[in-house]
Formats: sequence, C-alpha cells, structure tokens
Amino acid sequence: MSASRTSKSKIFDGRLNLEQQRKRAKELLKSARNRQADAQTRIAAHLPGKSIDDLQLADSQLVIARENGFASWPKLKSHIDRITEHQRQITSGHLPKLDTPETLHLRCGSDIRHGLELAGFAGAFMEFSDPFCQGPVPDVPLPDFIETRARFIASSYRIDFPDALSRLQREYAGLATLGDYDHVVLWFEHDSYDQLILAFLLDFIATLRPQTRLDLICVDRVPGVERFIGLGQLSPELLIWCWDNARAPVSDAMLAFGQKVWPAIRASSPDALRAVIDHGQSPIPCMIAALDRHLRELPDPENGLGLTQQLTLQIIRDHGPITAGKVFGHLMRSYDPLPFLGDLMFWDVLVDMGRTGSPLFTFPDDSAQTPWPDRTLSLTGTGNAVLSGTRNFMELYTGERWVGGIRITGAAAG
Repeated sequence: MSASRTSKSKIFDGRLNLEQQRKRAKELLKSARNRQADAQTRIAAHLPGKSIDDLQLADSQLVIARENGFASWPKLKSHIDRITEHQRQITSGHLPKLDTPETLHLRCGSDIRHGLELAGFAGAFMEFSDPFCQGPVPDVPLPDFIETRARFIASSYRIDFPDALSRLQREYAGLATLGDYDHVVLWFEHDSYDQLILAFLLDFIATLRPQTRLDLICVDRVPGVERFIGLGQLSPELLIWCWDNARAPVSDAMLAFGQKVWPAIRASSPDALRAVIDHGQSPIPCMIAALDRHLRELPDPENGLGLTQQLTLQIIRDHGPITAGKVFGHLMRSYDPLPFLGDLMFWDVLVDMGRTGSPLFTFPDDSAQTPWPDRTLSLTGTGNAVLSGTRNFMELYTGERWVGGIRITGAAAG
C-alpha cells in the first residue's frame, strides 16, 4: 500500500564502528578537559558528581557507551563484535541458521523484507498494512469494514478503489492461513501505526487460535541508533540482533490485552481507550504510549488541532516558508515525540488541513504543477491565530476525519 512503511526513509542503520567510538571517547575527554560546555554537560548527564579534573579515558568511554544505549564500554564492544561477525557472515554468504522455511514473518509493511532475506532468514514473509492510525475504523462486520477501509485508502492515498479493495481483501484473507505455518513471528515497533495494527492482530489471533508457535518482536529502541523510528532503519545485522534479543512468545495475556484494546480503538468515544491508558499496565510495554499518542490526534480544546496538525503549523512557523517535504522531515526527526506517518499519510494530513474557508497556510500559485514535497508552505494570519489559540480550528474546518472509531467534523462542515 502506498502509505505503508515502504515510504519511511532509512535514517540510520545501526552499524557501529569500534574505532570510531574510541575516537569519540578521546575527543570527549579532550573537550571536557578543555572545559567545553557541551562535553561537560554530557559527562554530568552520565557520570553525575564526577570531577573533570579526575576524568580518565575509561570514564569518557563509559559516557559514549551509555549514549549508545549500553551499560558499559565492554558491553558496547561485545555488541559491536557480534554485529561485525554477523556482517562478515552475510558478506561471505555463510549465513547463520535462524528460522526455517516453515516460519512466517508478519510485518505491517514491506520495509524489512529484503533485510530479512539478506540476513539469512528462510521463512515466508507476509505484509498486513491497513493503516488504522488514519481513517475510519468502525465497529461493523468484516466485509463492510474492509470496504470502508478501502474507500478511505483509495481517496486519501490516490489509489484506484478496485486496487485498494483487492489488496485489502488479499491481506485480510492471508491472516486465515497463519495456522499453516509452524512458527509465526510478528515484527513491530513502538509507534501508533504499528501498535494499532498489532492490537487488531492480537484480537484476530485470539479469535482464530491458530495451532502454531507465535512470537512477537516489539522494540522501541535499538542500541547504537540515536533516534529509533522504525525497523526499516536497521541493517540486516541489526534485524538479527532483534531476533536474538527482542523476540518473546505471544502470551495469553497479550492476546487478552489485544481483545480489550481493539474494541476500544473502534469505539465512537475515547473513554474506553483512555481507561486502558490511565491504567498504565500492559503486557506489551510499547502499546500504552502509542495509544496515548493516537488519542492526541483528537482536537485540542484550546485550538481545535490534533497533535500532528499542531506540530505541522509549528514547523511552518519556525522554519517557513518551507517545502512540504522538509516539514515532514522535521516532523519525523525532531518535532513528533512518537512519529508514525508515512509520507503520503502526511500529505493527506496537509490536504485535510486545507479543508477550511480560511486557510492556515498558503501555497505558491504554481503548486498544481509541482510535486507535493516541493510545494512551499507559508503560515497565514489564520494559521498564526489558530496556533496561538485565539481562534479554534474546529470553527473553521469543513472536512471530516477520524481517530479510530471517533468521527470529527467542524462547525463549518456543510
């Protein structure tokens, strides 16, 4: 599907070089001894109370290790040694035995498919990528549900409806074959795109009860990746790391939690999902934060904006005039606390924000001939007023959008 994880760019593949890390440690030590403020701040963050006068290379190496997500320098070194060995095996073609041809790798996108093949995984691959984080997710029978989703996808992501419907029907039908495999592994990360799909799959599996071994890989960070956004960032060696270190059996508690969360996502009120979030307990640690981020797409009482809409206006204000593609880059890299959108999904957000009689941002006159990522956005007076809270977007909005099962329309809608 055009809005799936195939559109998320690789930011960092997670490969660490030991010599480079040693060089960084020496540079940090030198900078700290020269009383450079940034170096001193980094030392204080990881070694509170440590005197700069007593600082040794081992101390700066420990800081570098902790900045990379490791408890100690030896653990960083051990990790790099293992990753380097995996890389050597992949390069030489002497791949480790990881799974079997009777294994199925199930992922909400195709972004890791090639990486799994390069790493030596022998199992089949299945994509299920209905993006529940956007569009209506109504509580209706499955055939009607699939048609509703296909109509949204076709309209929002500029896909022919028959193609969208055919693909969704194929993906949903594929789920009925999980019991045909000896081993099914669910590969997911921590954002709402992934976690809402995971909630659906857990609910589905709890009902289907396929006679197969089920494992879950669910990660919110990977050592050596400064800003982990998704599994698609990772090199093949790091996918092996996830397999070795983040894989766990799917428990009855996980299935029961999915059966609780999925109906709450589809509900026409946020109350049930807020109750899950407020309880704060989950057998899937990544899911609570993702559900909270999902509900932050509801209109803010002060300005009527969902969080993505608000951050978009903030980026245009802070950096504009700015192209839509660069707005998306800022959103993914630094502004969004838990980014979840693909590029076409973000374009749909921009289009939807334009459904108002008084625009929040403007385009140049030739925008119709320019690819959307290259179109320049400038904040209007209305956009500034909405962002400051002196006007409410919901009083201007003429469109319709959904947060799960919650339908949102503005006062200006016809």
